[in-house]
Amino acid sequence: MYLYKMIFLSTLMMGTMISVSSVTWLGTWMGLEINLLSFIPLMKEKNNSYASESSMKYFLVQALASAVFFFSIIMISSMNFLNSEIMLISEFISMIINSSLLLKMGAAPFHFWFPEIIEGMSWINSLILMTWQKIAPMMILSYSIKSPNMILVIIIMCSIIGSIGGLNQTSLRKIMAFSSINHIGWMIGSFLSNEMIWLIYFSIYSTISAAIILLLNSFNVFYLSQMFILMSKNILVKFSMMLNLLSLGGLPPFLGFFPKWMIIQQLSSKYSLIVLIMILATLITLFFYMRIAYTSIIINHNQTNFMINQNIEMSTMNLMFTFMSLTGLTICTLMFNLY
Repeated sequence: MYLYKMIFLSTLMMGTMISVSSVTWLGTWMGLEINLLSFIPLMKEKNNSYASESSMKYFLVQALASAVFFFSIIMISSMNFLNSEIMLISEFISMIINSSLLLKMGAAPFHFWFPEIIEGMSWINSLILMTWQKIAPMMILSYSIKSPNMILVIIIMCSIIGSIGGLNQTSLRKIMAFSSINHIGWMIGSFLSNEMIWLIYFSIYSTISAAIILLLNSFNVFYLSQMFILMSKNILVKFSMMLNLLSLGGLPPFLGFFPKWMIIQQLSSKYSLIVLIMILATLITLFFYMRIAYTSIIINHNQTNFMINQNIEMSTMNLMFTFMSLTGLTICTLMFNLY
């Protein structure tokens, strides 16, 4: 990795840390801006015009979200000055702040930019955008969101749009993007009971996503047709990819089921209808993961594809992530005493 990428990666992490640890709205906004301006140089790639287009789109969307967020901060400051109260946030201002944060992380109904931008990015940048870039907005959202009704609307929209949007996709990056939107719905669902459960969900989601994306990146695979060819050539890759996809979908024997189980336990007593909608939406996402796995098992693709690096062996990290997906549910159950 180039030195400048290491520098910008460190400032990107620093921006997130500033946002999360700040005690003032201005400090939070400053951290988000440092994070944004550090990520755009990381998106730059040689001989890839799509990356330049994606970086410009990303900048415009994030600049709009930052402007709305900053406008909300000014409104809060003026209200505090006039009313002499420390944290007087009306429902309207709270809704504006939350909308800007949802736009920043690509959650429904502000998700339209998210799949399009990911489509023009490399796998590693896509992984950063789907995982690390969500930490600061999600943490701020967990503190600032006040209205349960708004949370319920966001959960339903993220779950339904994230599941249905991925059905007819042939691009693996777009499938992962819509899957990310669906998982955002589950993370925000944890706000209704316990604000910090989303961190457990996020950690497990990031681990499984990293396992899938690092595997696809090492073999230079971007589309379903390429993936079917790859999985028919290498049994170990087929086994690893199937396990991680089913784990990401939340199938019970695997690690991905554990955070969903926790949220279902927390919400089922009071929000049973919402839980039902979330589960049904997740079944749709599980369907298109199962379709990938099933097709790769049944159909043998004999044609070669020169864009796929077929001679690369699976790394130790990929095998470790696969082992975690396979055994993680048992380990987490023993750790959290949820039997």
